[in-house]
Formats: sequence, C-alpha cells, structure tokens
Amino acid sequence: MNKLEDNNKIIVFQDNKIRRIWYNEEWYFSVIDVIQVLTDSNNPRNYWSMLKKRGLDIGIELSTNCVQLKLFSSDGKLYFTDCANTKSLFRIIQSIPSKNAEPFKLWLAQVGYERIEEIEDPELGQNRIKEYYELKGYPKSWIDKRLRGIAVRQELTDEWKNRDIKSEKEFAILTNEISKATFGKTIGEYKEFKSLQKKNQNLRDHMTDFELIFTMLGEKTTTEITKKRDSQGFEECKESAKDGGEATKEARENIEKRIDKSIISEENYLSIHKEKKNLKF
Repeated sequence: MNKLEDNNKIIVFQDNKIRRIWYNEEWYFSVIDVIQVLTDSNNPRNYWSMLKKRGLDIGIELSTNCVQLKLFSSDGKLYFTDCANTKSLFRIIQSIPSKNAEPFKLWLAQVGYERIEEIEDPELGQNRIKEYYELKGYPKSWIDKRLRGIAVRQELTDEWKNRDIKSEKEFAILTNEISKATFGKTIGEYKEFKSLQKKNQNLRDHMTDFELIFTMLGEKTTTEITKKRDSQGFEECKESAKDGGEATKEARENIEKRIDKSIISEENYLSIHKEKKNLKF
C-alpha cells in the first residue's frame, strides 16, 4: 500500500461510510459524506452548495476552513473533495437540522479520543465526550466508568485488528460472543431487554454502573486471553472472546449470589435522552 492509500481511510458511522485523509497532522473528513449521514439527501453535493449559500446570506462562511483534498471515489479513482477537520465539522453540523447531529458529534469526538495516534490532542477528545454526557445529565461516577470503558474497548479492538480481524461484521460477531457469554444476551437482545428501539441508541449509554463494569471486565479479560494464546484470525479470536465472556460470567454470578440480586437490569437512560440539550464545542 502506498503512502497516499495509507493516509486515505474510510470509517463507519451507523453503517454509513465516511472518507477521511491525514493532512497537516490531523484528520480531514469528506464534508459530502458527513452531509449524507446527517440528511439522507439524494444529492448531498447540492445540499452542501445550498448550505454554503445560505451561510453567506447571513454572513457565515462555512467553507472558510475547508480544503480540497484528493479522496478515493466509488470508481476507485481520486478526486478533489471538500474536506474539513473536526473543529470545522462541528461548525457545519450546527448548521444542519438533523436527528443524527448529537450522536454524530459524540461519534466524532470518540473517533478523536479512541485513535490517539490519529489526533493532535487526545485529552481534548476525552473532554468532548465527558462534556456530552455531563450535558445529558449522566452522573459523574457513571461518566468516569463510561470513559474508561471506551479505552478498554479500544485496546481490545486494536488487538483484534492486529490479528487479522477487519470487517465490521467480524467485530460485531466477536462483541456478541463476549456479551452472550457474560450476560446471556447478544447486543440486540440486550437492547430489546432495555426497551431500546432506535438503531442509533448505544447500549452502553443505557447500562448501569455494574453493567458497565462487567462489560469492561469481559473485554479486558478477552484482551488478555487473546494475547496469552496469541489468537490469530477470526475463529481463534472468537474462541478467546467466548472464554473471556465465560470467565466474566463466573465473576458476575458469584457477586450476584452475594448481593442477592441480578446485575442485568432493564433500567435505561431514555428519560434524560429525551431532554434536548445542545453540545457546543
């Protein structure tokens, strides 16, 4: 792979592909791809043109900090495309009425936080996520666990990537193996159990403290088992994921016997998610 291809990456938000490229020591994202995610427009290029014009009409230059960079298109060729860094994207997002705006902001912040080698300031990304949850009304103790869980999750996914796990489907299956073994439920079943119906509702955002702790334990245990066994490829990683979850299940059941109640809870945070609060970066 040449340097240009290595610096041209695709990331996924809710099954939508977003192109990005490393430029001037930070990631720049395709504005057109972001608009497609936020608006479901049949013509995101036209939407972007109208958005820029609307901004000029009220004295706002949305494209000021955008640059044209070459990105791979669906035909495999490189074309100049409007791209924006994280800071500029937040400004553009604020100009687009979309139900996906808030989850996309969180996702964008997580992209920065989770991929330390791909950002200028990892602490800034962490602070953005923390601020998001604070504005939503989550307890501080819960936020601390959620942030720690992101780091533990990233360690595991990085380990999987180094062991030839590549597709989103494979990541999902491995994650389900841990969840099934730990809690007796797949991610989908767990979301249904907690009355989460929307596709963009993140299960972990609705977990109790105990559930977050055991999710972390399951993923950390899986990471260590994977390293110990030097698991390679999907099938070996799947076995390690299952065993990591089984070990965590034993710990969960042991604690449940002592506290005389189940850690698996129907509780969720849907009530605070209904509050419309805008996060400013």
